[in-house]
Amino acid sequence: MKIERKNLANSTISLTIEETAENIAKHRKWVMKTLTQNADIKGFRKWANIPENVIEKHYGEAQIMNMVVEAAIDELFKKALRQEKIVPVAQAEIKEVITQSPLKFIVEIEVLPEVEIDDKYKKVSIEKTPVSVSAAEVQAALDDIQTRFTTFEAVDDMKYKAKLWDRVTIDTDGFDEKWVLLESTSMKAYPLVLGSNMLVPGFEEKIVGASLGAEMDLDIIFPDDYHNAEFASKKTVFKVKVLGIESAVKPEFTAEFIKQLRGKDLDLAGFKKLVKEEITETKTMNGRMQDEEKLITELLKISKIEVGPKLLAANTERVYAEIKENLAKDQVKVADYLESLKMTEEQYKKQNVEPTALKRLQGELILSKLKELMDMNISDTEMQKEIDKIASRFENPEVLERLKDMYKDGTQQYEELKNRLTFTKIIESFMKEKKKAPAKK
Repeated sequence: MKIERKNLANSTISLTIEETAENIAKHRKWVMKTLTQNADIKGFRKWANIPENVIEKHYGEAQIMNMVVEAAIDELFKKALRQEKIVPVAQAEIKEVITQSPLKFIVEIEVLPEVEIDDKYKKVSIEKTPVSVSAAEVQAALDDIQTRFTTFEAVDDMKYKAKLWDRVTIDTDGFDEKWVLLESTSMKAYPLVLGSNMLVPGFEEKIVGASLGAEMDLDIIFPDDYHNAEFASKKTVFKVKVLGIESAVKPEFTAEFIKQLRGKDLDLAGFKKLVKEEITETKTMNGRMQDEEKLITELLKISKIEVGPKLLAANTERVYAEIKENLAKDQVKVADYLESLKMTEEQYKKQNVEPTALKRLQGELILSKLKELMDMNISDTEMQKEIDKIASRFENPEVLERLKDMYKDGTQQYEELKNRLTFTKIIESFMKEKKKAPAKK
């Protein structure tokens, strides 16, 4: 087998592969043997040893030769990949079969891009995003937990007045200034948590203080920037009847409730500390992502990366799948989202998704190259510290045992964690702490 290799644009390699007529004849023998044993020809039982002349008459020499070429190309291509040490990132493309016997064909393979980074990278530094968590942020997190776990109890007392965060059931109709019923403003037996901001601003606040069975007219002016242009700035009167009231019962942060939330035995002070640590971790992670993006932007200025179209397309689909998953979590249909943007799926991918996918891919490639250039390693001690940190979030003995097995040296999870820590360490090496402003005299 002879191989002629050429490097093309877009991280593509062209291989011209040749094989002698003698070796192609061996492939023909293998194809004929396979056909004599497996061909489905009328008059012969399956698995019967069909004579070659019958096979040749049934299939014809041209079709048999096509089978021979296909089998030979498959074997020779795999052999060429091993010999040239090529790892494709997408399915290869047979560009031309020049001759069949001897066999000569051209195949193009897209590979991972070569990454060139100028030595100037050693002087690059990024100001690290500072992270701090206030008492107000911790309290807001506690309030959010209480809101999510609030239960409701039906109210029978006619003197009870609805409070913020109670749930009311209402009938309502909206009218313009001439008392003409407005389309899409009527709701029957609609459940509404007061303070949830589900309806137009000012609506829910005006119901606070209402009693069971109350009827009222609410004067509402829609915001100038209201999402439905027909209602923007419109003066509206909503006739509302309160059909039911359920008082909000917010949970107390007892040791039992905290145990249900986090699986840990903590009092309120300990839980606040844990929540602060969680917020800090989230803000640190978000800050790191911002810092990484700034770093990659700077490194791209001194790097050369030629990403191939197939690799970019695959990564675009991966990012798009993540976007669709996030939309689904928010109960938003992709079709509705695209309609709101007045874009087709292909337009959205090209304009919004592909640039994100390209930047992410470039970042991964640059970090992999820096790992090679900087010879950055993670010690066993650093690995164990991170594994202990992961385990500290759990108390269940069975879960801890599974984590212990999951993060054994050599497992896929262990290697992925090690790789992630390596990239984090590389990014951190470019970070500098933000200088504090001098104290005022």
